Amino acid sequence: MNFALPTSLGVEFDRVEKRYGGLRALRRLSLSIAPGEFVALFGPNGSGKTTLLRMAALLVQPTSGKVRHIGAENLSPVDVRRRIGLVAHKALVYDELSARENLSFFAKLYALDNAEERVGRVLGAVGLAHRAGDAAGTFSRGMRQRLAIARALISEPRLLLFDEPATGLDRQGREWLEQTLTGLHEAGATLIMSTHDDSVASLAGRSIWLRAGRLERDTAAADAPLERGVRQ
Repeated sequence: MNFALPTSLGVEFDRVEKRYGGLRALRRLSLSIAPGEFVALFGPNGSGKTTLLRMAALLVQPTSGKVRHIGAENLSPVDVRRRIGLVAHKALVYDELSARENLSFFAKLYALDNAEERVGRVLGAVGLAHRAGDAAGTFSRGMRQRLAIARALISEPRLLLFDEPATGLDRQGREWLEQTLTGLHEAGATLIMSTHDDSVASLAGRSIWLRAGRLERDTAAADAPLERGVRQ
């Protein structure tokens, strides 16, 4: 599978805290992920993984601290958002729309140029060109996941975020997902993926464990002389 992606983005969290009322989802978290890294996030439910991904996608604002996207210092938040692709835990596609219509809708939301060409290209990249005109509601779990990934790719993102992408996939779907993640990383994208799946996680070059909103362990931390949480 071939992907053509622009230069990747990194993301840095500087003493980030996120509160939802009395709940602290992230607690003064400091972490830096360099452009081009493939990072697996681990932790029990409620550890802050989804909040971290949504914050990296600029969908959630920190209560305190700062989030900076490395390589996008001169871009507006809107332009940075266009360079980020998020595949949520649920596929979040419109069942009544066809695969092509789902992607065309998101292309219009992003005000992308050459929308029709982009839609055709990403449908081919995820192996759904032959089902482009079929309603998403008729798709299997694996096909819906492919469509969600196509949606994330349509803006040619530099940073890709995955929240438990292997959930509900059969063996064939998991094999396809592993090939896709490998292809995206080889194409130069930065990947951050939360997962409980050891097989999928083994593709990543760096692993990070969160617990109760705090950084518990980072396999990059011992890579002296680099700063904590940074790996080339």
